[in-house]
Amino acid sequence: MRSHSTLRRLVLACGILAALAVPGAAAAQAQPGATDEQTLVELERAWNDAFYKKDIELLDSLLAEEFVATYDDGSLGDRNRELELSAAFNQRVISATQEDFTVRVYGDTGVVWFTLRLVGLRQGERAEVAFRYTDVWVRRDGRWQCVSTQSTRIGRR
Repeated sequence: MRSHSTLRRLVLACGILAALAVPGAAAAQAQPGATDEQTLVELERAWNDAFYKKDIELLDSLLAEEFVATYDDGSLGDRNRELELSAAFNQRVISATQEDFTVRVYGDTGVVWFTLRLVGLRQGERAEVAFRYTDVWVRRDGRWQCVSTQSTRIGRR
């Protein structure tokens, strides 16, 4: 979570799993006529989906070599840790909903804020958890890559 994370991120630490169908990053990167803001939201959705599907190839393409994750417990992770978390993820998620997106683009840098709400089963009972994320993306050679993510757990149920 946010290692997603990130990963997607800290969902692993929370012990919950998800499976959402979202367009791939390649499609999101190449949408003709899409604004940078729309592209970044689609990349966030693709990242979320790829995490739960263990699509390491897609995650690998989204995360910059120097990627750093700050998880909700304050620990840090790098690109390799994020990929490991995705590969090892085995929790049961009923839904994972990203909402409340705010996107700002500053030249070749984009910052995305959003909330991730997860519903799953923990010890046979319904469990809900929410995280707020801040992701920093850079555009290199015409494509966006995430260089930093931070998640904060909000509200406990």
